[in-house]
Amino acid sequence: MPHITTTLHENISTPSNQDGVEFEFLASSDRETLICTSIEDKRFFLTKQTKDGKNLIKVESTTRVTPISYGKKAINAYGKIAKCEILFSNTKEHIGKVEPTNEYLKDIEYFLTNTWQKYKSKFKAISIEVGFGSGRHLLHQALQNPDTLYIGLEIHTPSIEQVLKQVKIQEIKNILVLNYDARLFLEFMDSNSISQIFVHFPVPWDKKPHRRVISHEFINESLRALKIDGSLELRTDSPNYQEYSKELFESYTNNKVVIKTNEDLAISSKYEDRWKKQEKDILDFHIFSNTLNDPIEIDTDFSFDFDNLDFTKLINSLPKKPIVKEDYVVNFVQFFTINETDGLINLTMGGFNKPLSIFVKIENGSAEYFLNLPTPTSTNHKAHNLIKEFFEGSLK
Repeated sequence: MPHITTTLHENISTPSNQDGVEFEFLASSDRETLICTSIEDKRFFLTKQTKDGKNLIKVESTTRVTPISYGKKAINAYGKIAKCEILFSNTKEHIGKVEPTNEYLKDIEYFLTNTWQKYKSKFKAISIEVGFGSGRHLLHQALQNPDTLYIGLEIHTPSIEQVLKQVKIQEIKNILVLNYDARLFLEFMDSNSISQIFVHFPVPWDKKPHRRVISHEFINESLRALKIDGSLELRTDSPNYQEYSKELFESYTNNKVVIKTNEDLAISSKYEDRWKKQEKDILDFHIFSNTLNDPIEIDTDFSFDFDNLDFTKLINSLPKKPIVKEDYVVNFVQFFTINETDGLINLTMGGFNKPLSIFVKIENGSAEYFLNLPTPTSTNHKAHNLIKEFFEGSLK
């Protein structure tokens, strides 16, 4: 993580510019100071933390910018304008270096764009693999079915990098990769638009079964997104997961459900090969969609309808502990003062599996999410409505 450590340090005035970097405003808490920074079309925070007479300046993690060269440039510009005496730095900029990008690695916002709608129309079908691991199954499917677009979901970074490397080497054109929770991702897929959903060897979570990807909610969302006769396929070697899934799948009495034991696939992982040698039973659970579903409407409205918020009253009235609901959480983490009337609130919101860290800016009595809007998931909307309820209590 690029950063500098300094001793002598002058306060900067804002707005100001240094070497093409704009420093827009400062916001301070009892722990750190945030510096709102922009370079070209990139906007993010630097953070300054002081301890034992030394200052640590780095990019704030919630608003981390890519490519990393922007962060280095901003830190170096801040060090110059604040006339820092630098003790340590790892922010050397490599002039002329082109940082690698990958056109097949997407973020969740991509799937809300017209670009996605246009791109997917090039393919005859769309399939999703949840937790692709080594990627052997995902890559095999994509190579065998070039007219099908495969979306691979994975939260393990080395697995993502490994698959993207193979996509490049094998010149595969029909894979998109996403680091995101599958339980939330399906909310962004059009109804009756997906042909297959693969969930092969998910983590059993025997001691924390609430974390399992397969649940009534996930199956329901899968059946909504699947085409007629499209299937959700679970493959697992875990006896506990097998017992749990058998009861779950068979509860869908209006859908076709097929359960197979030790079915051989065209491609298998090294772990699957090992389990077969150990004569462990591997079960496949298939459930098929049979219903035409209403189109989804993604609500992107995260506005606050206030114009008379009192920032001081607000930060004194908000809960000091996380508010935990059935399927989401809200936690007001830290408060930053910009001036006598304005400030920032850093909070965590949304589903337990992938809570979102975000900022709300209070300025001239109004509130807005700052730098980024929440991803429009159902749990984020629930959290947003709860946040609005708390804000209403601090109106002037």
